[in-house]
Amino acid sequence: MTAGTLWRTPRLRGAKEAGTAVLRAAGAAIGELAGGFGTALPALALLILLLLTAVLSLTGTGLLLVGPVLGGLHALARRERRRLARRGHDLIAPDPPPTRPRAGLVHPTTRREMRWLLQHASAGLLLALTGIALPVLAVRDTAFPLYWRFAPKDTTAASIGIGTAHTWLDAIAVSLLGVGWIALILGLTPALARLQARPARRFLAADPGTDLSVRILELTASRAAALDAHAAELRRIERALHDGSQNRLISVTVLLGAARRRLSREPDPKDEVIEILERAHSAAEQALADLRGVSRSILPPVLEAQGLAGALAGLAADCAVPCRTDVDVPVRCAVSAEATAYFVVAEALTNITKHSGAQQAAVSVRSDGVHLRLTITDDGRGGADEDGGSGLTGIRRRVEAHDGTLRLASPAGGPTTLEVVLPCGT
Repeated sequence: MTAGTLWRTPRLRGAKEAGTAVLRAAGAAIGELAGGFGTALPALALLILLLLTAVLSLTGTGLLLVGPVLGGLHALARRERRRLARRGHDLIAPDPPPTRPRAGLVHPTTRREMRWLLQHASAGLLLALTGIALPVLAVRDTAFPLYWRFAPKDTTAASIGIGTAHTWLDAIAVSLLGVGWIALILGLTPALARLQARPARRFLAADPGTDLSVRILELTASRAAALDAHAAELRRIERALHDGSQNRLISVTVLLGAARRRLSREPDPKDEVIEILERAHSAAEQALADLRGVSRSILPPVLEAQGLAGALAGLAADCAVPCRTDVDVPVRCAVSAEATAYFVVAEALTNITKHSGAQQAAVSVRSDGVHLRLTITDDGRGGADEDGGSGLTGIRRRVEAHDGTLRLASPAGGPTTLEVVLPCGT
């Protein structure tokens, strides 16, 4: 290889990586613009309904629509926050407005969401349509030489509605227009995607003047809980190794030493040695079982092999109480999120078996790409209490250490419902 080749190779590699980055950025931008259409079109419909409600309110009849319209506005804003979160835009949600229509109408969060609605239903919808149209125009014009001879005579050649193609030169000219569309896609769509997301980042996030001290305290407490949970997990593993596997391995060593001494002292100690070796073999098998149990409690291999659905199905099959699972997780979450969900369900099913007296249980898991939602229910006697030593405190600490939330509903007489929301992570 010559020196000139050595010099050119890094440059070619760098150019290839830069080209790949441009293609990925353009593809992600088109996906984000097209995804914005899913909220921009409902935003337009909601804006029309909002204006209609304002007009009808002059006669008094529109007041009945204020509550549902505001509910739709807040739901659409939450949907837009989740969409942008999947695209890497981290939006801190503002304080939720009151549920009463009169108070909610004048709340700052509602006013900011209305300003977002106006911009997203107009400029956001136009940008979404642009993101959808540009790839179609690029494919249509670039591929024109492949099908121009089969087109009806004297039809418009270019996608912009001008010109007709009578020769191959005309067809190639149209394909050059397609190349121009491709250049626009590569160079312009990332800026269009940022422009579409700007109103949401400005109006759907918490106001810059909002006091975030409460959130800071929550994050501080969550970090402390994570450290405590980590220390408790290390102590549990240490106890399991010290009290279980280590003692059994010591027994194996002692028994093997006894067998060796018996062989060296007695002329024919066959029966006694066989008995000692059998005890040593049994102790070694128990030590291996303990080690497998400890390793599974750190990160169950079934999660890697079968995913969350298969792992939870295995837990349900091993549960003494008949349990059904319903898992809908289209895209796998982070390993830490799946492991947390697995251990939460494992501990919850253990509690159901020991304390609830239930005849059946159910586990439901849903994911929207941002959050993983677990619902564990049983038809037992109810009355579950975190202070009653049932393991719920440990579940809460594990969930909060992952920046999740836990809600328990367990009235006396049942049923008991445990709801857990975890961030999916990346």
